[in-house]
Amino acid sequence: MLSPANELAYSQQAISKYQPRRPFDFSARANLFELAAHLDESTSNEPLLTQHLIDQFERLIRRDPGRRGLISSEPQFGRLCDGHLKLAAMHLAEQGSSVAIVTGFFIPRADPPAAETDGPLGALMLAKLLEQAGLTTCIITDRHCIHAIQVGAEFVEYAPEQVIECQEPAFEWCQDFVESDVGRELTHLIAIERAGPSHTLESFIAQPRYSDPPHDDFETQVPPDARNRCHNMRGAIIDQHTIELHHLFEIARIARPELRTIGIGDGGNEIGMGTIAWEDIARRLPGESSGRIVCRIATDWTIIAGTSNWGGYALAAGVLSELGRTELLRDWNQTHQLELLNHIVREGPAVDGITALAEATVDALPFATYIQPWESMRRLMALDDRDPS
Repeated sequence: MLSPANELAYSQQAISKYQPRRPFDFSARANLFELAAHLDESTSNEPLLTQHLIDQFERLIRRDPGRRGLISSEPQFGRLCDGHLKLAAMHLAEQGSSVAIVTGFFIPRADPPAAETDGPLGALMLAKLLEQAGLTTCIITDRHCIHAIQVGAEFVEYAPEQVIECQEPAFEWCQDFVESDVGRELTHLIAIERAGPSHTLESFIAQPRYSDPPHDDFETQVPPDARNRCHNMRGAIIDQHTIELHHLFEIARIARPELRTIGIGDGGNEIGMGTIAWEDIARRLPGESSGRIVCRIATDWTIIAGTSNWGGYALAAGVLSELGRTELLRDWNQTHQLELLNHIVREGPAVDGITALAEATVDALPFATYIQPWESMRRLMALDDRDPS
């Protein structure tokens, strides 16, 4: 068994190996220019119209009705990870064959304690639809969240054996998974609304940026006892309720550097946010704990949305648009989505991550507000004919 010190050394090795990848990964500031160059050189057979459609999906999910900060701050600070949705969808459609999706954010203060509704819904849609499109998929979570995902999988007729529970000690389990038959076949590893550890001084310094790292700000905002810890948006440490599935991404970066990774999040504390310089997230978030919650785990592409489920929906729609298989989305109308949400709340149970209430809401958004981006995506794909008027 590896000691915690060795696990941290392994994490530092993964940090040292993180570099933005080409031609599909782009820094936030250079993204617009390099994205245009990539599209000019692209050998994709898919029409530019499809790529424009995915741009529209990204526009629709970049709403921040809850004023979380990453999106509502864009007029002041600019856009983060612009175009990553398109690049992730293109690569997944062109190169994907086997995908693991990591999700599950536990809310211990709920009554009863339960997984939150943001994350499982996006993971289930993405896993089910990619499987129908011919890819192999699985969903990975922990003991705190697995039941909610299992009942959702049953509802959407997703094979129960493809919902996998991480066992403890998590570091060893993640190593075994990456080296297993399933792990060796993976082409993509995706996290949707999965908390990851905050920055260490080493990860902060190692991040790509266009100026010197703001050491003083980091030291002030992220005290030593808050480093390398998982936090909720209130700044509370939640390690006790968050099994360390982030090790999958660190181990894969070392053992399987060709495996591509995607992070989807909405608050800054999720796996994938390490793609963005710490200060670019910390200055956008409200509250005194803004700096300490920022996750250090980087992914090749990071999709930012008003709720993480929206990012999962948009990625599914983008991949199927690239594959010319949007008909698979037809039955995922608002009636189906509401039934699925009600089912996991009732049978999981699952709760709203902000209100901690067992009700059919996501991030405190009533369903009529929550479903609007997905309804708009369906209209763009001419799939709204079965939705209720």
